[in-house]
Amino acid sequence: MPKTNQATPGKNDKAAATAKAAARNTDSGPATGPGPGAVPDVAAEKMAQTQALAAGMPHNPTKAAEHGFANGVAPQPGGTVEPLSRLPGGSTLSEENGTEKTGSMAPAGVNSTIEPLDRVRVDSAGQRLTTNQGVPIADNQNSLKYGLRGPVLLEDFVLREKLTHFDHERIPERIVHARGSAAHGFFECYAPQTEYTKAAPFQEAGKVTPVFVRFSTVAGERGSKDTARDVRGFAVKFYTDEGNWDLVGNNIPVFFIQDAMKFPDLVHAVKPEPHHGMPQAGSAHDTFWDFVSLMPESTHMLMWAMSDRAIPRSYATMQGFGVHSYRLVNEAGVSVFVKFHWQPKYGTHSLVWDEAVKISGADPDYHRRDLWERIEAGAYPEWELCLQIFTEEQAEQFSFDILDATKLIPEELVPLIPVGRMVLNRNPDNFFAETEQVAFCTAHVVPGIDFSNDPLLAGRIHSYVDTQITRLGGPNFHEIPINAPVAPVHNNQRDGLHRQAIPRGRVSYEPNSLGGGCPFQAGAAQGFVSVPARIQAQEEQGKVRGKPEKFADHYTQATLFFESQTPVEQAHIAAAFRFELSKVTVPAIRERMVASLRNASEQLASQVAEGLGIAPLPEPLPRALAQPAKPEVDRSPALSLMARPGDGSIQARKIAILVAPGVVAGSVALLQAALLEQGAVPRLVGPRIGSVATADGEPLQADASMENEPGFLFDALVLPDGEQAVAALAKDGHTMEFIKDQYRHGKTILALGASSALLQKAEVSDKLPDGSADAGVIIALAEDAETAARAFISAVALHRHPQREMDPPPV
Repeated sequence: MPKTNQATPGKNDKAAATAKAAARNTDSGPATGPGPGAVPDVAAEKMAQTQALAAGMPHNPTKAAEHGFANGVAPQPGGTVEPLSRLPGGSTLSEENGTEKTGSMAPAGVNSTIEPLDRVRVDSAGQRLTTNQGVPIADNQNSLKYGLRGPVLLEDFVLREKLTHFDHERIPERIVHARGSAAHGFFECYAPQTEYTKAAPFQEAGKVTPVFVRFSTVAGERGSKDTARDVRGFAVKFYTDEGNWDLVGNNIPVFFIQDAMKFPDLVHAVKPEPHHGMPQAGSAHDTFWDFVSLMPESTHMLMWAMSDRAIPRSYATMQGFGVHSYRLVNEAGVSVFVKFHWQPKYGTHSLVWDEAVKISGADPDYHRRDLWERIEAGAYPEWELCLQIFTEEQAEQFSFDILDATKLIPEELVPLIPVGRMVLNRNPDNFFAETEQVAFCTAHVVPGIDFSNDPLLAGRIHSYVDTQITRLGGPNFHEIPINAPVAPVHNNQRDGLHRQAIPRGRVSYEPNSLGGGCPFQAGAAQGFVSVPARIQAQEEQGKVRGKPEKFADHYTQATLFFESQTPVEQAHIAAAFRFELSKVTVPAIRERMVASLRNASEQLASQVAEGLGIAPLPEPLPRALAQPAKPEVDRSPALSLMARPGDGSIQARKIAILVAPGVVAGSVALLQAALLEQGAVPRLVGPRIGSVATADGEPLQADASMENEPGFLFDALVLPDGEQAVAALAKDGHTMEFIKDQYRHGKTILALGASSALLQKAEVSDKLPDGSADAGVIIALAEDAETAARAFISAVALHRHPQREMDPPPV
């Protein structure tokens, strides 16, 4: 292309002169003009090529295809015309005049704002401190004053910029899911799923799709604790080559409500009570239980929320669910229903309540720290994505409605199909820029994924976008680097707050001819098309505010969940209801909740009532559906946490090895080496941090102390050999707390040699309440340390030893 505005000398005729003159005006033009190549002038050539481009589309070729049902489900690609060069599409003839700031002209067909995050990463190593305008700062210690003791001057632009930016560093937190942690990783497809879907991540074996995953609590504020009893968000952003797909789910497969109309009420009820702003990040208060006791559809979710699912051991050891029924659509336009399941490689493990409460005081960042440390250590969290796929015909036969978010589909009815794995292997560079600014939305789907008629899902499709506009300052939140897709972005959306893209050319509408019809609609073959199918039962009905009859069965699946738990888990559920409802100050609300529980389980209702002093039992609440359908499944072992122990490894488990002066270093070193070989994180914990003299003469270095790393932060405990060390530990009150917490929380304890005396002082037995051996309490002679280490590792892999639990605890 010739240099801008430098007309090449040509024929001195009237037509050429007219064309050159016309091309330099922006408010009118001639009726006709020379064709492309006729006038050796770049401006005239642009005008001629623009005319040819527009003339190439004498009418809108897809207009006739906008009408009728058949066209509605299979839209045609938009019409386009190939320009003779890049001249007609340019905004300005001066675009070749580059500088260090402007660079060169836009690469053809490229939106550079979606390039990898390298384009926005900043490394200040070896660099001068500057203002936001790039001006070097000579003194960052003092304000500009009139004399050493004089007033600060208004002209100090460095101070004003620094304070102004600081004053505006925080953005509004999320209404729910405010407290979150995230990581980068990838999803790898096992085998093509083209029979069911054309969605990009599932097209071929070994296909890798980048992901960013955010875990969160629901009720707490941004600064609240990690270990609250709460639902956990499990949101996955797939950066597919056909756009971003957000699978925004939870660690529990069902929800409290059936219709988005009730979501504000639910959140208002569970948030701190408005008159005094308490409690933070907790559901144990009047307004929550008042609401759910009047909403029997919540009963199933309450079973999950009162179970150990609501206090996971870590993000890496909890399941994830898409919650709603979605649709998969293949290339032929045939759709099936699907539910999404994330199964953790390391198993489903939880905390116990006493442990969770103590951890929240010692380390409110417990889950955030665990996620970060696992990735830094190379013990990457990993999940397997499984699909429950079923047809409309199957859905109509179920005793429950698959559009009801308070229901799950038992695996006995529809088995899980493993389709790929997700690995999180990179921590964010910056918490705010990535974890805090990431925006998930259930409306973000790609071709091959579609929605069902779930009324709760419908509200989420709207609500998430609306939230991001407020929270992130406008409609261009998709251009924030962490939210930008890796797929090309080309549309006619313009302007708005914080716009990053600088579109080339003057076309900002469709259809057009001045841009050759571009960007053009993709059509059904390549673009997203909503599935026209609907559940048959609804096809002949008009718009209505109501729910299908099967939605009225509020208790059958709550019963299924409770009956599918192990006795230990059932006891935990009863204890959780007892604790939460004991915090309620209005007795009538407690009684109403127990009356509701009677419809789910008489056993559970009786246990809760006894724990709350409610006698006699209140009458069961009236059922919304007097005669619910007979369930297909009475018990589903897959619903128990115990059904998914994981791969049996102890990777990333934190093991405390207590040390004190006089400890036998040899056995400590042996255990450390054995644990490290298994990928665990053994830490030497002493009365104080620092050097510890040993009986062997080789000092050890305690990197944690019993006061800054209490026992409940660890997954297992080793008590050392050495008479002098045991005597020192016995005098330290922290030691008994350490041992008792480990025992009460079902952790594995190894006592070597002389340290069996510590167990006796803590009144911890190696026998269970029934007199049988406790596999989680290992007492070994010092010379048997190697054998004991193997037994200890095997016991730690079980995660917990609930057989020793009693209510109230004996220790």
